[in-house]
Amino acid sequence: MIDPLGRHISYLRVSVTDRCDFRCTYCMAEDMTFLPKSDVLTLEELERLCSAFIAKGIRKIRLTGGEPLVRRGVNDLIKSLGKHLNGGGLDELTLTTNGSQLEKHADALFDYGVRRLNVSIDTLDSDKFTEITRGGKLAQVKAGLAAASRAGLNIKINTVALKDFNEDQFSGLLGWCGEQGYDITFIETMPLGDIGGDRTTQYLPVTEVRHILEKDWTLTDCDHNTGGPSRYTDVLETGKRVGFISPLSHNFCATCNRVRVTCTGKLFMCLGQDDNADLRAPLRASEGDEALNAAIEEAIGRKPKAHEFIIEPGNGGPALSRHMSMTGG
Repeated sequence: MIDPLGRHISYLRVSVTDRCDFRCTYCMAEDMTFLPKSDVLTLEELERLCSAFIAKGIRKIRLTGGEPLVRRGVNDLIKSLGKHLNGGGLDELTLTTNGSQLEKHADALFDYGVRRLNVSIDTLDSDKFTEITRGGKLAQVKAGLAAASRAGLNIKINTVALKDFNEDQFSGLLGWCGEQGYDITFIETMPLGDIGGDRTTQYLPVTEVRHILEKDWTLTDCDHNTGGPSRYTDVLETGKRVGFISPLSHNFCATCNRVRVTCTGKLFMCLGQDDNADLRAPLRASEGDEALNAAIEEAIGRKPKAHEFIIEPGNGGPALSRHMSMTGG
């Protein structure tokens, strides 16, 4: 699939649920209203949808949420998609997770073909972790990470940079990741959904994060590329990498190769735009994929040049009304 700007679309991010067992303050409101079951695609529909994208040239699929591992039966979906790895239709199947359910799922994930995970940790302070997640337990996530490592899964930690909250954690997180054998990526907060507060109080550019890290670590730019938006540097002292994702201070749209599907079957051609295509209707209208394929092709033809995230004084609300948990992290 090639969009109007000549970008090859080879990466699909699929939200399997809008539900999560955490309520991270930069992602959700404390009292969330989740979707009724009838609105959410069944696991069979998700598998059929992913297969249609694979047939059209998607080479990498990342399952997201919400928290994907709280979806009942999600391992059946992962097992089905893993068969495309064996058949050569898919190069990589990965997940983004908060790690809370990893301890019981790690072995199955590896068995079904997953080799790499992104796990969200914003602080190594247990009290701060419970605060930022509104109830999450850091020890539970660490136990999941240990299980994932034992299973043979490669791990990258994702850390959202939050002003006046976790600046004092950045250097320690990088060092801990080096000890554990993890890479780490720092991400600017994204203005999606009403979180019950002013986002300008949270925003910290990744340039500031790098400045903080370089007080303790030697960072050298490198050309490592995983097909995502991170710009990577090597860490001399640990031998690992640190990435920086900057949707606000420095967009990464020129090389964008990805689209997103929500758990309700909406295809978003850009995370930072509201334009979308309904894939649930053609999925449910026929057992054949002709209408589904036509809807996908029409949507790719509307993929925009760039997103429109803005955080500035006096504009502290969300750029878009939908929450990150709805679109897929």
